[in-house]
Amino acid sequence: MSSDHFHDPIGAALESLRERFVADHDGEVASYIPELARVDPEPFGLALVSAGGGSYSAGDDRTRFTLQSISKPFTYALALCDHGLEAVLDRVGAEPSGEAYNAISLDEETGRPDNPMINAGAILTCSLVDGRDADTRFGRVLELLSAFAGRDLEVDESVFDSEATTGHRNRALAHLMFHAEALVGDVDDALEVYTRQCALSVDVRDVATMAATLSNAGTNPVTGDRVVAPEVAEQVMSVMATCGMYDASGEWLLRVGLPAKSGVGGGIVAVSPGRFGIATFSPRLDEQGNSVRGAAALRAMSTELGLHLLHRTHHLEEELAAGTVDDRAGALVVRLSGELEFTDAERVLRSLVSGPTPDRPVVLDLDDVRGCDEVASRVLRATATTLQRDGVEVGVVDSHDRNLLGEGFEDHVDMATACGSFDRSTPGA
Repeated sequence: MSSDHFHDPIGAALESLRERFVADHDGEVASYIPELARVDPEPFGLALVSAGGGSYSAGDDRTRFTLQSISKPFTYALALCDHGLEAVLDRVGAEPSGEAYNAISLDEETGRPDNPMINAGAILTCSLVDGRDADTRFGRVLELLSAFAGRDLEVDESVFDSEATTGHRNRALAHLMFHAEALVGDVDDALEVYTRQCALSVDVRDVATMAATLSNAGTNPVTGDRVVAPEVAEQVMSVMATCGMYDASGEWLLRVGLPAKSGVGGGIVAVSPGRFGIATFSPRLDEQGNSVRGAAALRAMSTELGLHLLHRTHHLEEELAAGTVDDRAGALVVRLSGELEFTDAERVLRSLVSGPTPDRPVVLDLDDVRGCDEVASRVLRATATTLQRDGVEVGVVDSHDRNLLGEGFEDHVDMATACGSFDRSTPGA
């Protein structure tokens, strides 16, 4: 189906979030890395990739920045792939430190860092990646993170040089762990891998795809490639949920409720498991090192769309990829139920407007829908409008007279004019 004229309500929702927070000039760019201190503080971009592979973005979505600490959960995934959870836990903990990202958060007896999301833990994680030397290890890190992003990533050499020259505290952390026999192997190799992964250049679309791969149980929804096993994706998201936002992690989980990881380059990655991945980029940081605008946008999005992990979750009763066809009615009937969120509606959109134009009328049966958020309504309306523009007759069945799709899509329970006798009680209707 041609959908060049399709109005993107999810992109519009992202743009609306951007407009609400773009005037916020609080915070400062990271200054302890000279190259980051010189970045333009103004760009603000957002991107979302659904577990079904739909990609949406707004604002400065092509502006490049470096992953910095956003790289940590993905390299942790590689260490888990190489050694398994128990072996990795023996070397790197999984408890929130409650301290800054560069704090000396090491076990007094073993030297084991608290978790892999702080610098000490991430450096040790890099030492766990299999490989004979730093080049081999980083090559494997680069390959995996590129698979998460769905394209070949590259190192920003100027940022790498800047970090390598000024990373005295990271060197101190590495030597402390080596002295405690927690870090085994060459200290300089571990630091090389860590610093290079932090300097990988991305945009928000890349990062949202990386998050969507975690959301999609380790399979990249854009490329279709299996990147990590489902249990590895689950383990990574678990640590992100409790440790990913530095010493603001507890409040983040309380208020936002999405596994997330921030980076001092201005990016934030967040995951709604089974639904989507989202990324934001804005360089000004708060005192914890998290993007001010990005965090505000994600807080608003979670609250307004009910995305918190502990918020009730809903699933459609039927697989929407094909819909349900009732040949007697001569229509493609898509029956929806429960509390619709925009990710549910996005699945409907992709199933109906991404393939061949339906050769029969389409009926959206909303009788069993108990509620529908604002963005979901917009998505359903855009789906219906696009189908109509492509010559497909669209009917809406909703005996509750709620008009969930807005003006022009009121209840059309008399679908006889569109598709013959339509009876909801008919099996498959």
